[in-house]
Amino acid sequence: MKFTAQQIAGILEGDVVGNPNAEVSKLSKIEEGFKGSLTFLANPKYTPFIYTTKASITIVNKTFEPENDLETTLIKVNDAYLAFTKILEYYNSVKLNKVGIEQPSFISESSKHGDNLYLGAFSYIGENVVLGNNVKIFPSAYIGDNVEIGDNTIVFSGAKIYSETLIGNNCVINSGAIIGADGFGYAPNGDGRYKKVPQTGNVVIEDYVDIGAATTIDRATMGSTIIREGAKLDNQIQIAHNVEIGKNTVIAAQTGIAGSTKIGEDCQIGGQVGIVGHLTIGNNVKIQAQSGIGRNVKDNEVLQGSPALSYGDYNKSYVHFKNLPKIVKDINDLEKKVNGNS
Repeated sequence: MKFTAQQIAGILEGDVVGNPNAEVSKLSKIEEGFKGSLTFLANPKYTPFIYTTKASITIVNKTFEPENDLETTLIKVNDAYLAFTKILEYYNSVKLNKVGIEQPSFISESSKHGDNLYLGAFSYIGENVVLGNNVKIFPSAYIGDNVEIGDNTIVFSGAKIYSETLIGNNCVINSGAIIGADGFGYAPNGDGRYKKVPQTGNVVIEDYVDIGAATTIDRATMGSTIIREGAKLDNQIQIAHNVEIGKNTVIAAQTGIAGSTKIGEDCQIGGQVGIVGHLTIGNNVKIQAQSGIGRNVKDNEVLQGSPALSYGDYNKSYVHFKNLPKIVKDINDLEKKVNGNS
């Protein structure tokens, strides 16, 4: 699909400087631009590339004034980065705008769906499933019994949604995600063996939540494991049973959160963080990558290390830690001097 500079400017409420009929059908980096592609300039360090790019159209800030001649047509906007993000969202919505039920696939007679459903080949829709409007379920996805999925939600290929899971509107479940598998619950028998504790709860995912590829979210033992509105989970994250993730909290890849821990709103958690169970993490908490959290955390704390310290204390301690060999040598030298003089 092709778009002209004038059409793109209309979407972005921007101004065209150059050829309003310039056409694009692809996206590119500014340094790799080619004829027929759309790019953007937001970071000043990339400014030299605007004079050499072959991209047909470039989105720039309104404050940008060229110092040399340009081959590319400009679209001037208030914020080039946000504008390009808007174009990416529009491009994705067009690319993913599939409708219809492909065969072979299975959809239970007891299930219900709204308008504009897309169900990819080899997908399975179980008993009493309720799907909203504009739901997109890509090939080889599994939707278990009694699942509910809200409007405009996308489930990508190979995702598995276990029974009783509730998913809100405008969510994205990426490939390989497993939502609603049994939590890790076992009781010792006294003979060295373990008896499985039935996991009878479910998973609740509220609106505008993104779940990354190969991320797993366990169903609750009782009640619900809950991912609140606007949360964003990266790839390969483990969320255990009865965990709660607060609104607009973002978590990077390979983080593991043990059972029954409650994480507040607007938190930022780096990659490979480990959080033990039954903790309470406050709001606006920032946890640096590879940290280990073994205690409750108050609002607005910034943590690093394993076990985690306050960010400032960690950095102060690290200065001494990296100098530890010299410090030990100095102490040994001092002992020799003292002993030699005694």
